[in-house]
Amino acid sequence: MTGGHKTMTGGPSPVTVDVSVVIVSFNTCDLLAQCLRTLIKELEGISAEIFVVDNASSDGSPDMVEAQFPSVRLIRSSINRGFGAANNVALRLAAGRYAILLNTDAFPEPNAFRRAIGHMDADPGVALGGARLIGRDGSWQPSGRLFPSLLNDFLTLSGLSARFPYSSFFGRADRTWADVNRSAEVDWVPGAFSIVRRSALERVGLFDEAFFFYYEEVDLCVRLKKAGYKIWYYADVVVVHLGGESSKKVTSQQFSESGAQLAAWRMRSAFIYYRKHHGVLARAAKELERLWYFGRVLKNRLRHTKPAGTKANESARAIRLLEKAWLETSGGVVSPERPW
Repeated sequence: MTGGHKTMTGGPSPVTVDVSVVIVSFNTCDLLAQCLRTLIKELEGISAEIFVVDNASSDGSPDMVEAQFPSVRLIRSSINRGFGAANNVALRLAAGRYAILLNTDAFPEPNAFRRAIGHMDADPGVALGGARLIGRDGSWQPSGRLFPSLLNDFLTLSGLSARFPYSSFFGRADRTWADVNRSAEVDWVPGAFSIVRRSALERVGLFDEAFFFYYEEVDLCVRLKKAGYKIWYYADVVVVHLGGESSKKVTSQQFSESGAQLAAWRMRSAFIYYRKHHGVLARAAKELERLWYFGRVLKNRLRHTKPAGTKANESARAIRLLEKAWLETSGGVVSPERPW
């Protein structure tokens, strides 16, 4: 596979601060400014540094950071490196005992960082911790998950996870059955917010840059778990995540051009992930999703209504995207040349 996970060799800074906050930016200028203002207030009294890695934004984001936030270490990229690779650029320079990775649409509630640092200090066996993600309206978002598997994929694709969210079996993938107010050890946490132990990254390596977008945080958590570390969901570390309000599941995704691009990125990354960690099951994961889309095509074409026809066409397009992604990655063996 091309683009294996990156080490921290190449001269990382000596540990001089508690936290290095890394934000990857791509055409979210206004949100980035709000995020940085919230972040700077949250970091008062904490020994910290802030990195913004801009993935070739065209909306003036890097110029805004340079002009309004001179204390932030701005790294401009001439291309869109993707999520993992952009984080790696800053992580190689980071001087903190911990790195906090934060989306531009994620806003920590007061004392979130202090609590996260406290939890990590209390248990050196934890390599990575996540927050309780909530929407603008306070609604819960999946914040601690199980690793992808054929069973978990089936439960999600079939809609059984959504139909029986409080079942510990059917709701297993996103742990929708669990008490959101109780911290717990989990398999992986979403990349909107995570705190990572520097020494753990030095041991297992940085993000695998074969993943352009999607699955990079899952892969990192797999490697950390294999190295004997723990991943935790911290219920009292609360982060408002705006993006989760508008994100759509595969079952309801409208295939606009941007939606199709995101779907293609997810499919490529899924194949790379399955091939890397499950070998020949990559094909089984692909066939499972293809059969689900095929079933949707048949069901909706039998209804003979315009909305059903639209859904059938979307599912047919998804099958074509799936087959294309399979070919582009040689069945998950290679990562296409970036930027995807």
